Amino acid sequence: MTEADAGAVAVAEKNRAARPFSTFERMVAWRYLRARRKEAFISVIAGFSFAGIMLGVATLIIVMAVMNGFRTELISRILGINGHIILQPIDSPLSDYPELAKKISAVPGVTMAIPMVEGQVFASGKVGAGTGAIVRGVRADDLLKLKEVADNVKAGDLLGYAAGDGILIGTRMANSLGVTAGDQISLLAPEGDVTPMGTNPRIKSYRISGVFEVGMSEYDSGIIFMPLEESQLYFNADGIVQQIEIFVTHPDLVDDTRDAIEQAVGRQIYLTDWRQRNQTFFSALQVERNVMFMILTLIVLVAALNIISGLIMLVKDKSSDIAILRTMGATSGSVMRIFFMTGAAIGIVGTFAGFVLGVIVCLNVESIRQFFTWLSGTVIFDPELYFLSQLPAEMNVGETVSVIVMALSLSFLATIFPAWRASRLDPVQALRYE
Repeated sequence: MTEADAGAVAVAEKNRAARPFSTFERMVAWRYLRARRKEAFISVIAGFSFAGIMLGVATLIIVMAVMNGFRTELISRILGINGHIILQPIDSPLSDYPELAKKISAVPGVTMAIPMVEGQVFASGKVGAGTGAIVRGVRADDLLKLKEVADNVKAGDLLGYAAGDGILIGTRMANSLGVTAGDQISLLAPEGDVTPMGTNPRIKSYRISGVFEVGMSEYDSGIIFMPLEESQLYFNADGIVQQIEIFVTHPDLVDDTRDAIEQAVGRQIYLTDWRQRNQTFFSALQVERNVMFMILTLIVLVAALNIISGLIMLVKDKSSDIAILRTMGATSGSVMRIFFMTGAAIGIVGTFAGFVLGVIVCLNVESIRQFFTWLSGTVIFDPELYFLSQLPAEMNVGETVSVIVMALSLSFLATIFPAWRASRLDPVQALRYE
């Protein structure tokens, strides 16, 4: 027996004794991953596969984080200024609202109950154009409990409001009307004084006590807070309120406090919660989120298909190498594992590179938005359109893990067919036509 034959036998014996995914298999797989001059085209395909998986995973993580940030910010803004449960009368007006508010506030799980008068007006200031607005009549003590408003007064103060001779408006309304704290604005309500000639609109001027900014353009441009007693006079609702807004400790568990509130009130009432009032909006947001996930998953799927094409070309290019390995004693399972590791390495590295890129972008998404706004000279993510003044991003651990698992699964599945094809290669036929 020659030395070459003895070496081949030794290699074969060693390979037979080697366990799956042994050092020998990993070494060959790594060698196939390294690009050489004559295999440049194959390495380009592998590079595109890597880039596709990386960008697909990063895009999925970023989009899901931004969508989560949208939902969290919108919910916090909506629930910070609106009641979690709205109580409205059925049989008789809410003339006993002070007592009802105290009873409801004593219910376990309820943080506060705010009696409120609400009506629509047309507001006008110094500039010619006016704007529609919703007036909310709230007691001064209750307004201080609305931290989203009371802690975000950008101009003026709450002293005039507490004294009953001032109102609060949002920053966007103040800018559109050309007014600020201390100025006067006129409010026109369609239902005013009743005369023999019919109902005349009511027009009255109010001093602006303060200007608030909650960071949601819909509220900053369309809500006016007025002292409760003044709003009752203005809307012909003397001694009554239209509703009581109830805030609870856990907004997602409002159903747990419904029965207790009804028992505490002791009369016929109609209760609606924040989910019912915003059902259409949040349903549309959820549908959009699911559709975006499915569409962006196609990016990862296309990258996985690139892995298939690249590995098939690699198998064809390495057919003679595979034949030599088989003649030296490598099993079909060993060949299959070699090419499986070659393709899986692309998927694994691409997935975790995409994860790192996605995390970096999510942590700096607002700075990136400002940079591209400066670079393009246009406002990206206009608050007038998206309701929020900043681009939010909130990563969810469960969703991020699911994206990584999905990408790895697609990558592994994409390598099975080319690896199986390599393991089925007939060494005699491969060497005959070499």
